[in-house]
Amino acid sequence: MISLWNQRVNHDDNVYILGDFCYRNEKSAEWYLSQLKGHKHLVLGNHDTRLLDNEIAMGYCDSIDRMMYVPDSGKEICLCHYPMSEWNGSYRGHLHFYGHIHDKRDETWEYMNQRENAYNVGCMLYGYRPVRLNEIVKVNRTIGLSAETLVFA
Repeated sequence: MISLWNQRVNHDDNVYILGDFCYRNEKSAEWYLSQLKGHKHLVLGNHDTRLLDNEIAMGYCDSIDRMMYVPDSGKEICLCHYPMSEWNGSYRGHLHFYGHIHDKRDETWEYMNQRENAYNVGCMLYGYRPVRLNEIVKVNRTIGLSAETLVFA
């Protein structure tokens, strides 16, 4: 996964990790984070407790929060580990990217799949490699947004 990450991420890219980083990992979080390119922004997931307790690992993150908003082409993207049925700007076409459900096809997936502008960005859906905003949209639905340097892992 480190190789897949570094093949797609440049040093100046902003990479948004939507939680559960290093879940069930074999090595320490800093071992992984120290090798990954880009500016890493962590949106906390339910399995990130140990990561938060690791000051060295946290030093590799440019920002850490439970929810973030990032702009793109006049729209705002709400980033949260958890899928939400409504988010700020959802009725104005703003986007919501989430993880948590991974690739499960359960009732949450069914519901969120019907929500316009809501996108599951679980890495397993994209071959365990970081993807750019335009790739997420293309995989889920086709709408016109810029690629920028936003990367999701």
